Amino acid sequence: MKKLFSLKGGIHPAYDGKALAREEAIQNAPLLAKYLVALQQGIGAPPEVLVAVGDKVKKGQLLAKAGGFVSSPIHAPSSGTVESFTETPGATGAPVRTLVLAADGLDEAVEFRGIADWTTAEPKELLRKIADAGIVGMGGAAFPTHVKLSPPPDKKIDYLLLNGAECEPYLTADARLMEESPERVVTGCRIMGRILGVEKLYIGVENNKPEAIAALRKAAEGTPVEVVGLATRYPQGGEKQLIRVLTGRVVPSGGLPMDAGCVVQNVGSAAAVADAVTQGIPLIERVVTVTGEAIRHPGNWRLRIGTPVLEAVRLAGGVVEEPGKLILGGPMMGFAQKSFGGTVQKNTSGILLLPERMVRQYESHECLRCGKCLSVCPMRLFPSQLATFSESEKYEDCAAGHVMDCIECGACAYTCPAHRPLVQYIRRAKAEIRRKQPKK
Repeated sequence: MKKLFSLKGGIHPAYDGKALAREEAIQNAPLLAKYLVALQQGIGAPPEVLVAVGDKVKKGQLLAKAGGFVSSPIHAPSSGTVESFTETPGATGAPVRTLVLAADGLDEAVEFRGIADWTTAEPKELLRKIADAGIVGMGGAAFPTHVKLSPPPDKKIDYLLLNGAECEPYLTADARLMEESPERVVTGCRIMGRILGVEKLYIGVENNKPEAIAALRKAAEGTPVEVVGLATRYPQGGEKQLIRVLTGRVVPSGGLPMDAGCVVQNVGSAAAVADAVTQGIPLIERVVTVTGEAIRHPGNWRLRIGTPVLEAVRLAGGVVEEPGKLILGGPMMGFAQKSFGGTVQKNTSGILLLPERMVRQYESHECLRCGKCLSVCPMRLFPSQLATFSESEKYEDCAAGHVMDCIECGACAYTCPAHRPLVQYIRRAKAEIRRKQPKK
């Protein structure tokens, strides 16, 4: 049995909201009349648009090619005509250029070509398939997967870790994916292990998902992949936290997982890798949890990239109560939206709609010096002090306090009895520090 190490800090919310959608099997969304495809869906350079208004495209056709090594291409979610270009709210709410695709109802696809035998294929060929498919981190970060799988020669990688923790409250998309498609997850893990040349392949899944653990272990029989049950604790799904728990290693301050000899990928990204390599299918759809107490029928849906958020809510039966807050992602690390004008992107793990009665308006007070934020911070930072520095615009002090190491999990704000918006202060400080740094 794999030896586990303790997670520093973290919380265990008394209510996680997962029961709303946990038992709901993944449903395939019907074909829509229109898709709004955001043209920047990953970290890195914006992709270069290849189509113009009036062009007819097929499902899986390249709409925008990668704008550099750290970039991700965009593909058509269905066949139809490029109707126009507009702007829609991105994942963080900031406007992003968007292609409006009028679907023709035929759903005619380009010819998908996978690799006949990936077990004998060259790692470079496998990596090229993943890059061409536009796969990114589907747990939320949206970092191009092929870049993570291309560490510098001087970085020796010993471990490939798949994040199946899904510790974020309300979200159940990964749990259902692991339970219903474990073979795809395991195959994707093995493909990425071949690319990296590592033999230590682990999938970490929290113990509150016993069905997913059982399904993955059955699929992994006879392979080098080991499925490890983890204690339930938030934010165990963070890269650095998963590395600590599964390997005992610590990512140095300011460093990356590869500095600890590890690469971490999401289970959704692994399934997408399997589809891209074995079938040649690009990332044009994903599983999304559409949930919240304001939703009539919470569940898990396989949605095309570019599905309007409003259409996803309608698929789930609409609302039963007056909505108070819309969040893309989960309640801890997701981003609240000002409208229903957003669309499903590659990193949209959830669409959470909370009723007015659950959205509490707290009055923020001065720091009580209680130290609770320190005890729960998984990065062992001083959140209250960093927030105070940020509030006073002392960003150099924030940098000296290692604010850039913050993973923005929200555990500090969750426990703060003074209801201080600690994460928002920290995000502001990080943004100001990045703004003042020369572009790399």
